[in-house]
Amino acid sequence: MNQHQNRVAILSSHISPPVMASEKEAALAATPSDDSPTIFDKIISKDIPSTVVFEDDKVLAFRDITPQGPVHILLIPKVRDGLTGLSKAEERHIDILGRLLYTAKLVAKQEGLDEGFRIVINDGPQGCQSVYHIHVHLIGGRQMNWPPG
Repeated sequence: MNQHQNRVAILSSHISPPVMASEKEAALAATPSDDSPTIFDKIISKDIPSTVVFEDDKVLAFRDITPQGPVHILLIPKVRDGLTGLSKAEERHIDILGRLLYTAKLVAKQEGLDEGFRIVINDGPQGCQSVYHIHVHLIGGRQMNWPPG
């Protein structure tokens, strides 16, 4: 690989691909449920492997398998408690919502995202939510753009 090809490869690795139609289709096809286990429940129970970067008694943080940046981590509450999406939040969820955001700050520091990062919570079909277990996306390691999408 010559110097130009190497430079293009390095630059390309820092450009996030757009949301794929399949992700949008998955979000539109997803069905909210308080009873059925989600893929995140299976990750919490260790039935599905993940690359965990943080875990305590309330929150699990792991690397996204389809990263939208050099760093893309999902933070989830270990207990769903009816919190399938942000629009379903009730007053009883205040503590876990705050815990998720504070943990995102800790993980961002741990990941060296000192120059900034983005927090995303997708909600509902038009918000492109495909897993109905609230989750926070922590994305960083590159320059973000506005508007986001």
